[in-house]
Amino acid sequence: MEIINTKEIVKKYGFKFTKSLGQNFLMDNEVLKDIVEGAEVSKEDFVIEIGPGVGTLTRKLLNAAKSVCAIELDSDLLPILEQELKDYDNFMLVHKDALKVDFNEITAREKSVKLVANLPYYVTTPIISKLLTGGYVFKSLTIMIQKEVAERIAAKPNCKEYGALSLLVQYYCDTKIIRKVSPESFIPRPKVESIVIRLDRLSEPRVKVKSEKLFFTIIRNAFNMRRKTLWNALKQLKLSKENLENAFLAAEIDPKRRGETLSIEEFGKLSDNIYDIINQ
Repeated sequence: MEIINTKEIVKKYGFKFTKSLGQNFLMDNEVLKDIVEGAEVSKEDFVIEIGPGVGTLTRKLLNAAKSVCAIELDSDLLPILEQELKDYDNFMLVHKDALKVDFNEITAREKSVKLVANLPYYVTTPIISKLLTGGYVFKSLTIMIQKEVAERIAAKPNCKEYGALSLLVQYYCDTKIIRKVSPESFIPRPKVESIVIRLDRLSEPRVKVKSEKLFFTIIRNAFNMRRKTLWNALKQLKLSKENLENAFLAAEIDPKRRGETLSIEEFGKLSDNIYDIINQ
């Protein structure tokens, strides 16, 4: 097995970490191997990597995939990546903020697209949201993220981790936790544990709703103030008392319940009944 030493590459180029970019580079070869295997990367796949760092994971992806497009914001890393990966003709480097990238432009004509990344913690939720709601053609996202965020993504109703992020991801994807990763696996060491999680895109959303916009508005309102009952949380919708009562009645949901007790199917049912009342 090829051993890639992240520490040595960092030292070789005298690279200085930028705290504001959330840079924590992975240096554990077992974890790198598990990420690539967990993502089930094959020679059929066009892989996008966000935040390649010094190219430690990128190299393993390049050996396994058809091609890899790495998106890096830090201009100081570009010459390092170009030098370290110069022998790979299936490597493409984009200098851009991932939140501003049109992934459809990059993946045009590609049949099998997977995203594999060690995401900076501070942009984890915005990037996941962009990737899932932007109409992109990813088969799966295999991402290393903060343990608490991964637990929220995979959470089921009736636990404190369950919330708007759980429902957003589970609306679009099946989730599978690949492995835990300790702080010792990174340079510099983060203060928290990480988890590698894979999100497999569903061919259709998990529930069919009449208005996705209303569905997610109701979910956000339900979790903005977790201790509120659904009745109090959904007063934000500015429906009359009678209409709100009728919506709960038609959905067979007790308005005294809290958002964290509702399944995704129940949120879908409530959303559709409110939609019908709004549009009658």
